[in-house]
Amino acid sequence: MSFIVKKAEGQIYDIIGNALKKAQENGELPEGEMPEFKTEIPADRSHGDYSANAAMVSARVFRTAPIKIAEILCKNADLSGTYFSHVEAAGAGFINFTLNGKYYGDILTDVAEKGEKYGHSDYGKGKSALVEFVSANPTGPMHIGNARGGAMGDCLAEILTWAGYRTEREFYINDGGNQIEKFGLSLDIRYRQHFGEDIEMPEDSYHGQDIIDHANNFAEIYGDKYINASEEERRKALVEYALPLNIQGLERDLLKYKIKYDTWFHESDLHKSGAAKEVVDLLTKNGYTYEKDGALWFKAEQFGCDKDFVLRRSNGFFTYIVPDIAYHYNKLVTRGFDRAIDILGADHHGYVPRLKGAIQALGVDSSRIEVILMQMVRLVKDGEIIKASKRSGKAITLVTLLDEVPIDAARFFFNMREANSHCDFDLDLAIEESSSNPVYYCQYAHARICSIFRKMKEKGTEVTGCTEEQLLLLEAPEERELIRHIASLTGEIETAARTLDPSKITKYAMDLATLFHKFYNACRCDVEDKNLCNARLFLCKCVKDVMYNVLTMMKISAPESM
Repeated sequence: MSFIVKKAEGQIYDIIGNALKKAQENGELPEGEMPEFKTEIPADRSHGDYSANAAMVSARVFRTAPIKIAEILCKNADLSGTYFSHVEAAGAGFINFTLNGKYYGDILTDVAEKGEKYGHSDYGKGKSALVEFVSANPTGPMHIGNARGGAMGDCLAEILTWAGYRTEREFYINDGGNQIEKFGLSLDIRYRQHFGEDIEMPEDSYHGQDIIDHANNFAEIYGDKYINASEEERRKALVEYALPLNIQGLERDLLKYKIKYDTWFHESDLHKSGAAKEVVDLLTKNGYTYEKDGALWFKAEQFGCDKDFVLRRSNGFFTYIVPDIAYHYNKLVTRGFDRAIDILGADHHGYVPRLKGAIQALGVDSSRIEVILMQMVRLVKDGEIIKASKRSGKAITLVTLLDEVPIDAARFFFNMREANSHCDFDLDLAIEESSSNPVYYCQYAHARICSIFRKMKEKGTEVTGCTEEQLLLLEAPEERELIRHIASLTGEIETAARTLDPSKITKYAMDLATLFHKFYNACRCDVEDKNLCNARLFLCKCVKDVMYNVLTMMKISAPESM
């Protein structure tokens, strides 16, 4: 949370502690130490801005009714020099505190001083976090689920950075295993078809136009050179040609989506370096494997899994999970990240305990692996769920989606729901320029403030610094509600980092826009009182700066006119 908010909450503990000491000196309360108590923000602000349960947790210690303790503490409370104007006992013994004008003024001064850094904190204490997301199959284009995972992962990585973590983004390229074999098979058949061979594509092969294009382009470069080569040599050449092009395409499309990775990690490197074999050998050395039917099994049940699973098949090949185990061991041990955060599809539900069990067996704290399971996306157009692009007739990919809706809308919409909630993406709403469109609504608040400044400048009034006396004039309920929301930004970022939930930030932005428009309709800036005019313009500038920070955190533009 922000320094000012921390200071205010710290003052509550000081006020109550000093009041208790004074009440005991006066003989109003018996000797004894007050137990730990909590402060919270009441749902109904008419009861105060903060509420403490100090009297309620003290009833047994002081052998007095909570409401009586609360009344004694309030009577002895000294609010001088604090951010509070009023304290009172209420209900069954709550102690309610009301913030004064200085608190609101100091929040705005803090925003102005920190500027683009407002919202940052040291919550993460400089610990390292690696966020792995999208990691789409490199044998084909990215689908809508990847689009959601991309927006979510990129925003989460930025949130963690703002919350004080050293954060990196990573794409894991699955360039090993069955999908690459299938990729080679599909390319092989299309290449041979190009030269007239009458051969059918298997049902479970890749039938996309991209496979045909790769095979045709390969044929233009190499001709029929590989027709008479061995199947192994031909497929190897086709994969070595097409796979790098696909990976380049993934990188290009993700850059268009405003996502830039620190690292593109190849699964194949785990096999080439021997890292995959090393983790299997270490599991065996630690006593967590056994042989059965010629295969090597991991004792997964010892780590809470529903059943043991195979690491190495009887044919000598590793199962798909071995490189994944080696990959996460690489993240946490070889490279030493404190946290490894994965964003995966909900179909990985059974995979997570198996991965964590193996990591624990390797002597690594598996809680350092945090997996976000993301539910599916449904596209909605004209009120109906659609499965194909109206224009192409094919399944909508990330690229075709970004051809149909603005990037800002895509990134915002995909972060509006928690990962474990299904996401209905309304294609019509995403392009609508109205307050019904959440991202437009937030951007419009920023643009509206810029418009206010332009109009005031034409009248000879510009935003300047604000004195403490001027800021005390911001007493309207709409002004104070707006400032309280501004004050909560740092805390919201920390909460989003703790819960790994970027949707808290989109909600914050929408609430900020709502509260600003409410203020705008209730409190005119262009008033005769120059001090009040300056204070309200200063408030507008702070809202503008905070909205800019929140939108740019999500890599969404903050336009100055719309």
